[in-house]
Amino acid sequence: MIGLFRRTPSAETIRALYGAIVAQARRPVFYTAYHVPDTVAGRFDMIALHAILLLRRVRDPGDSLREVGQGVFDLFCYDLDHNLRERGVGDLAVPRQMRGLAEAFYGRAAAYDQALAQNDDRELAAALGRNVFGVAGSPPPWAGPLASYVRAAEVDLARQEAAALHRGMLQFPVPEAILDEEATADLRSGDGVI
Repeated sequence: MIGLFRRTPSAETIRALYGAIVAQARRPVFYTAYHVPDTVAGRFDMIALHAILLLRRVRDPGDSLREVGQGVFDLFCYDLDHNLRERGVGDLAVPRQMRGLAEAFYGRAAAYDQALAQNDDRELAAALGRNVFGVAGSPPPWAGPLASYVRAAEVDLARQEAAALHRGMLQFPVPEAILDEEATADLRSGDGVI
């Protein structure tokens, strides 16, 4: 009986949410000003990052969005599989590569989740440095602005109503604005060059 009243996400909603994730992840500013490597791996990392942020938002049991999150994750996996095949990966190698991508996704999700839950920007920058930029140890200087963007995205997503997400409406912050805020803060603190 309860299943009759449960809200199941439509395919259109799932496609709209995933489309918003991919569109945001493909914004050129990430690959120019944020210095994310403009490679297959870099693009995977940006899509995974935005998907992880949405999945963090929809896991709140009070919002009835878990099925939306599952649908977005399923579409993400389908898209990865499709892209591997388009790049010429053979049928026998696809499952192995998908396993590796899944492990990478879950590892990133755990690292970002821990840093975001602890409200630790240094840990978040270090996790982004390892995963997005491939730098072990001390994160590169551009990991800090990306961490600020991730933190702003989490705040923005928390403010978005469940009803809007159920309709496929998803907004991320303007990455250029985060860079402008970072530059202004650096100038005020004396770290920037005038």
